[in-house]
Amino acid sequence: MPEFSSAKWNDRYAAHLLNRAGFGAIPQEVAAARKAGLEATADRLLSFPLIPVDYKIPEWAKPDPERFKKLREYKNASPEERQAMQKLERQHQRDQLIELRQWWLELMRTSPFPLQEKLALFWHGHFATSIQKVKSAFLMWQQNDIFRKKGAGRWIELLTAVSKDPAMLIWLDQAQSKKDHPNENFAREVMELFTLGEGNYSEKDVTEAARALTGWSLERGTQQFVNRANWHDPNSKTILGETGNWKGEDVLEIILKKPQSNTFICAKLWEFFAGTPPEKETLQNLAHQFSQAGQEFRPLLKAIFRAEEFYADKNLNNQVKSPVQWLVGTVRLLDRELPSSQVSTQMLRTLGQDLFQPPNVKGWDGGLSWINTNHLLNRYNFSAALIFGEKNVMTNKEKRTRPRKVQGPVRVESLFQEEEIKSVDKLLAALDFRFTYGTLKPRQKMTLKEYLAAQKELESEDILNGIRLIMSTPDYQLI
Repeated sequence: MPEFSSAKWNDRYAAHLLNRAGFGAIPQEVAAARKAGLEATADRLLSFPLIPVDYKIPEWAKPDPERFKKLREYKNASPEERQAMQKLERQHQRDQLIELRQWWLELMRTSPFPLQEKLALFWHGHFATSIQKVKSAFLMWQQNDIFRKKGAGRWIELLTAVSKDPAMLIWLDQAQSKKDHPNENFAREVMELFTLGEGNYSEKDVTEAARALTGWSLERGTQQFVNRANWHDPNSKTILGETGNWKGEDVLEIILKKPQSNTFICAKLWEFFAGTPPEKETLQNLAHQFSQAGQEFRPLLKAIFRAEEFYADKNLNNQVKSPVQWLVGTVRLLDRELPSSQVSTQMLRTLGQDLFQPPNVKGWDGGLSWINTNHLLNRYNFSAALIFGEKNVMTNKEKRTRPRKVQGPVRVESLFQEEEIKSVDKLLAALDFRFTYGTLKPRQKMTLKEYLAAQKELESEDILNGIRLIMSTPDYQLI
């Protein structure tokens, strides 16, 4: 597979890699990557540890058997007491979910290893699991932690961990699957959505795999995986042409031995990072390298980031920013903190990407679905809120009750040098490079220049309005 020539490496390609492997590369990062070169930049992006630096988890992110016991006791309470307890529990989970979303967004914004979080975001969409059914912020955090710690490792280790993950066991009903009544939901989705794709397995394979997976369940009190031997079907099964007294682990190993499992996951990862389906030859080469590397993702990702096709014109500035990419990237480019957890949740929900609550088992559609008419208008309005201050998106109730000081306008002095602020041409170039990496279309650039030139003297508010103009262009919605 042809590799990208280091002689071609420049700011444009450096920004492309940093944005696809992270969130909102700022000019200093682009310059550093261009100077370091493709090889060193790819190595640095992939050098993240299993446990992130300064990895502070939410205080409640641990099993709480006493609380579960208390919830069970309410089954014997009066209808009024149960109703009151259920209301409190729902509010409790909502509050923790909002905190969980903000916790992850903050990791995306500040982590020195952005690819680790970008990869976790990919796996979250791939193994799309929703709190709507799981009903536990702790279990959703626990699954998210698997993506972070195993997302760049071996495929069998990640798949096994996710398959035994309590949130997944609940989400696809595997926790209740017994030999007398095998549940086929997980057995079907592990082949169709996670590993092989439609047309590469039969209904018989699903039925037999479901039998082999019986017994994989959940201990509610400890909120941990448990293998219930008396629930397992010990008889012979034939899965994808292989016959034996298979158990759950055997199902996953049999699936991942199929060559199609390599091409399936390589194609999904390539499209997530590159933005378009890979050419046939590229996919074959990636699948071969993935297999030769023992189905480990870190070498695969390096091959993707070094591939000539990854930097082809068709893959540059062709990917619509997801709401998460848009929000995290925007606050990084504006050199400001995230808005409050309530506001961040409101923004993502309005823009169509509720973290930890994908729409269905297939995850988010992505692409142009992110920028329908309503979503695009909301992006423009939220841009103004992030530029001019958080109070622009607060409800009246939040304005009255918010105990802390809300964010004010962006400080232009933190974004641009003094000589750039004083010159229309230099400011225009700086705006273009910072927010669209030099890809702003001539028409939009002329509109922006005319606005800046019309100001008698460039004040901070004028520059902020210029930022709003550039963030309201189609160019800013793409990476």
